[in-house]
Amino acid sequence: MNKRDFLKFSGVGLAAMATPFAIKAQENKDFPTHARLTDITGTVKPVNAKEREARIGKAQTLMKTHGIDALVIEPGAAMDYFSGVQWWRSERLTALIIPQSGSVAIVTPFFEKPSVEESLQIEGDIHVWQEHESPFALVVDVLKKRGITSGNIGFESTVRYFVLHGVMGAGRQFSHVSADPVTLGCRMMKTPHELALMHKANEITLRAYQHVYGQLQEGMSQADVKTLMNGAQQRLGGQDTWCLSLFNEASAYPHGTRQEQTIKKGSVVLMDSGCSVHGYQSDISRTFVFGEPNDKQRKIWNLVREGQRVAFEAAKIGATAGSVDDAVRKVYEQKGYGPDYALPGLSHRTGHGIGMEGHESVNFVRGESTPLQQGMCFSNEPGIYLPGEFGVRLEDCIYMGEKGPHWFTEPPESLDNPIGSLVPLAV
Repeated sequence: MNKRDFLKFSGVGLAAMATPFAIKAQENKDFPTHARLTDITGTVKPVNAKEREARIGKAQTLMKTHGIDALVIEPGAAMDYFSGVQWWRSERLTALIIPQSGSVAIVTPFFEKPSVEESLQIEGDIHVWQEHESPFALVVDVLKKRGITSGNIGFESTVRYFVLHGVMGAGRQFSHVSADPVTLGCRMMKTPHELALMHKANEITLRAYQHVYGQLQEGMSQADVKTLMNGAQQRLGGQDTWCLSLFNEASAYPHGTRQEQTIKKGSVVLMDSGCSVHGYQSDISRTFVFGEPNDKQRKIWNLVREGQRVAFEAAKIGATAGSVDDAVRKVYEQKGYGPDYALPGLSHRTGHGIGMEGHESVNFVRGESTPLQQGMCFSNEPGIYLPGEFGVRLEDCIYMGEKGPHWFTEPPESLDNPIGSLVPLAV
């Protein structure tokens, strides 16, 4: 379960409750509302069929390079990326089959075919199986009809065991290998259109922060702030919105606790939030202080901001992703935090890949040897956490250009002006 799924699971119910402040926002015209927020997504278009066909062509070229005869892909971001089909995983197999050459195919239950067809955006055959039949035998039959009777079948690392086991059992003449060199080889490097969609998602989240920051009030609960942030993103055109809000001591735990907190004078308010635009994600964290910050809060906030700067400057084309994390920890240890993941200090990686999923490979984490390449996108999110006191995290996403990194959103420069700004795309 990734961070966004965890937050949906643990916080949506609370966020949807009609808390006193949420009710006040609806009933009292003097209380700031979302009325002035309007959808800003009209300037961007979704990925089209031609782009998806080009992705399949690239995948097939990579399959030849890596000796993979076909891919079997379960529902999720990769299926959407290549075909446009947006489906879910259940005990009934729906799978996308991409052969090394030729047209793709989809295997799905008979009664699901009309629904699957609705989002299919490319040319391809749909093959159906009935409830008493084996979908795995059907997968093998589809491969045979495309002239694939032996060789390597690629499965992503997220494919469930029963799917891999079922296909391999039905096609004992095949071998299974990782599909990640192909799927990640396509998805890690974003096109200008993909970057534009991510840029718009980040713009929505940043505007929502600016809106919500001006509405923070003493006595607000975490649910109040989640409601405001999700509502603002939705009014601006964001989909699949999510928000984590942590106050006071709870901010010392990166993903929070069950302990209820409210805003009071001097509270640290740590928020982590995002949305999607046509399937592409944003992820921004901000840390505020309600009222006048004390010296310690300023010191930690400034050090976290310094960590973001260090990570950005370390993210050079050709450098390993792990070296970015190393650079930040070196600075923090020199300042007395850590070492490594020890607290008080930075207890998590410096960043993660992002695109159609909120968390994608590769990560800014120790030991990650993948070199940084043009088109890769990452969160840049160092934090410092002081157990029993408070934590600070700042997070903005970057994309790798031809010569180095670029911000989607530029981090704030001070705790007194803690929002930051949108940066024009450099592509």
